[in-house]
Order: sequence, then structure tokens, then C-alpha cells
Amino acid sequence: MLPLFDDNPRNTIPYVSWTIIALCLAVFVWQLSLSDAEMQSAVYQYGVIPARLLARDELAAGLETIPAFATVLTSMFMHGDLYHLAYNMLFLWIFGDNIEDSMGHLRFLAFYLLCGIIAALAQAGLDPNSPIPMIGASGAISGVLGGYILLHPFANIRVFFLIIIIPMIINIPAALVLGLWFAGQIFNAAVTPPDQAGIAFGAHIGGFVAGLILINVFKRRDVPILQRPLSKPFGRERVSPWRRQS
Repeated sequence: MLPLFDDNPRNTIPYVSWTIIALCLAVFVWQLSLSDAEMQSAVYQYGVIPARLLARDELAAGLETIPAFATVLTSMFMHGDLYHLAYNMLFLWIFGDNIEDSMGHLRFLAFYLLCGIIAALAQAGLDPNSPIPMIGASGAISGVLGGYILLHPFANIRVFFLIIIIPMIINIPAALVLGLWFAGQIFNAAVTPPDQAGIAFGAHIGGFVAGLILINVFKRRDVPILQRPLSKPFGRERVSPWRRQS
């Protein structure tokens, strides 16, 4: 099941979301310019390594170019491959604008980065001695998803999926789309050893829970939770679901 877009209106231009997407794309272009050896070094230099972050180990000489705490930020803008990048940016494109709209640009930037930091710490806490570097915006974007499911659970999400070999595109409520996604992260985290390389499911869970909690701190006071959309779906006339009459 792949989300394509939502029917949720916004009142402002999501400059921060778009800038984050542009930065991730620019960093990925830089990564493509590296040799395999240079790419591996870059991942160790700028990715989050739990053992290094928690001061249980150090990098080899010549690799420690920035402090360990700074990698929590730099790691959010690197990705392992094109699929990893495209999947993350698609989710940020669909869901980020409404969360940014609910709190304003600077607050959204702080919210996004804080969710990413908490996500990295959550993953590190699962295996504090791990030497495996972690990169990607997934943790921060999981926070955006956590905020979205609380603010806009009834918004329609247009999703693509296959029934055997038949492709279909249908509308599904955000609560179901994101609820199933979160349930999948919990299941995969339960069956995947924390010291195994691959997807950092702990970061996804930590970021999502952070978003659920922090959305109430960062959103504007006039933005209600559990909003029911007033807009006509997908491209027709749109009205803000939370704009109040004066």
C-alpha cells in the first residue's frame, strides 16, 4: 500500500518541508558523486552510530570529523539508496505540509528536528553498543506521521496497491493508513534483532510516538486535534478544516 497524496487543504506554503526535501536531494546527488569507499566513510562520519553517540566507542583515526552529537542532525539528510530517498520524500511531501501549516515554519522545523533526535536516541537505546551507522530522514518523518494521525485522522489518503496482479487506487482514511504503517513498524521491530543491519524500526517507533506527544506542544492553539475535513476531495474547491469564523 503506497500513499500518493491526500485531500487535506493548507493555508500556507510549506517552505520548510520543501527546503528539507531539496536538501535531502542535494545531499543524495553529492553521495552519488562519491566512490564506494568514500560513501562508506561518509556514512560512518555523518551517520548516527549508537556506540559512538552514547560514548561507548570511538571512530577510527581520520573519520571523526564532527562531534558525535552532531551526527544526529547530519544523518537526517543522508539516504542509503534511491528507493530510501524517494519513499521518505514522498511521505514528507504528502504529510509535511499540513503539519507545517498547523504550527508555522520555525516551529515545524524545531518539531521535525526534535522528532528526528528522539528517533535516533530510541534506536540507540535498543542496542547502545551497536557499531552500525544509521542514516535517513525516516525518524523525523515518522514524527510528522504521528502528528498527522492525531490532527487529521479522517483525511482521505489516495493509495496505490495491488490485489494479486490488479493495480488499484482508492481513498482510505489517514487513521487507517498510518495506523497500519505504525503497526507494521511494531511488528517488524519485534521480530528483527536490534543488532541486525537494515531498517531502523526503533527509530520509526520513537519518532512516531514523539510526534503524537509533541504535536500538542507545537501546534497553534486554534488548531484542534481529530479534525474532520470540510474540503471537497482531490482538487475541488478547498476550505480550511480548522479556520474559525470571526
